[in-house]
Parts: sequence; structure tokens; C-alpha cells
Amino acid sequence: MNVTLIASTEFRSGVFEDETGFVSEVAATGADALAEAAGRQCYEAWERRNPATAHNRGYLANIINHQHFSVLEHSSATFLIQGVSRTLLAELTRHRHLSFSVQSQRYVDETCRQPVTPPALRGTPYETYLANFSVIAEDWYVAVRNDLARKGVPRKKAREAARAFLLNSQPVSMVVTGNLRAWREVLSKRLHEAADAEIQELANEILTRLKDIAPGSFQDFEGLIGNDVIRRAA
Repeated sequence: MNVTLIASTEFRSGVFEDETGFVSEVAATGADALAEAAGRQCYEAWERRNPATAHNRGYLANIINHQHFSVLEHSSATFLIQGVSRTLLAELTRHRHLSFSVQSQRYVDETCRQPVTPPALRGTPYETYLANFSVIAEDWYVAVRNDLARKGVPRKKAREAARAFLLNSQPVSMVVTGNLRAWREVLSKRLHEAADAEIQELANEILTRLKDIAPGSFQDFEGLIGNDVIRRAA
């Protein structure tokens, strides 16, 4: 699994500085500063009179505590996700507020790809069995694709039909974008011991990168520590 942050929102704070006197903290990231500015403009609360919310982290902690998540929708993060299973893709696309651009099995050749081993099978004999079974599935994929091609079926249509022989462990790459509220919704469900094990790992990778660009907006999430899932900070 490879998760790369490829785009995220930047905040042009000068407009607020000119119009309202609001100055974003140097320590606050663009995404966190934007959330604070959006929230403060609702009430024109530029003076920072309350010590508990005078700084960005405290302000966003109050936002999170009151679940006023709309201000987090102004910032987004985009990830390139590679080497995850088609099973995970089916799980992740249930989060309909995310936007997806997914590698096509109809256009892209699916040979010479290593299966994605579920966490529970890693280091067990079943990992080898899965690899062997994947080779058999790929052989059938190639045989069907080539036979249909010989019969004049267009390449896209041949791959479309042949992919029926591939496994759920077939790897896939995708670009996924979501606003910070949408990512919080993903993490709240997938950083949980009841979630699919592979998507727990993905959620932890995503959280690590979100904390880099918006630590205040995700201050209440801790993620995976060893094999234990810690969904919310104490």
C-alpha cells in the first residue's frame, strides 16, 4: 500500500487581514487557519477575547466539540492511493462525499500484478496459496482475453469480459479527494476495530498525512498504535 498526498488547500489569509484584522497564526497550517477564519467570520469574532479559543488549536477543538463541521468543508485533501485491493475499493466508495478517479480494468492490462494479501493472511501459508491462486486466475484472464481477441472482439471488450476471472485481491490505484469533513467521516468509521483490516491500515495512513496539513482539524484522532485501534484522543 502506498498513500501519497498530492494536493491540499492553501489559505490566502491576506484578504481577512485587510478586511477584518484577522491574522492567522504562523504555527497554524493553511487548512486549519482557513477553518478558523471561516468560523470567525460567521460571528465577526475577530478579537479572540476568549482565552480558550484564542489560538487556532483551541478554536478548532471547540468547533469539533460542538460538531460545527461545516467550516471544515472549505479545505480538501487529495491522495494517490496505490497497491490496495479491489475489496478495499468497494469499501471506500461507500463514502459518497469523496471523489474518485479509479484505474480502469477495461483499459489497463491486469497481468503481472501481485495480489494484495489481507492482513490476517500475512506470514501464513495462506499467503502463498493466495499468490498461487492469483497466478491461476491471471492465466484464465489471459486465455479468455486472447481467445476473444482472436475472434475479433475489441480489446476493451475482451478485457471487460476476462476480468471476471480476477480475484478481489487484484491491486488497484486511484486518486481520491475529499473535504476535511468528509475525511473525518471516513476516519470515524474506518479507524475502528470492526472495520475491514486493510481499510483500517489505509485510514491510518491517510490520518498521518492529514495531521501534517491540518493537525487542529484532526486533533481528536489518534489512529492505529501497533495492532490496537485508537479512534479518538483521550
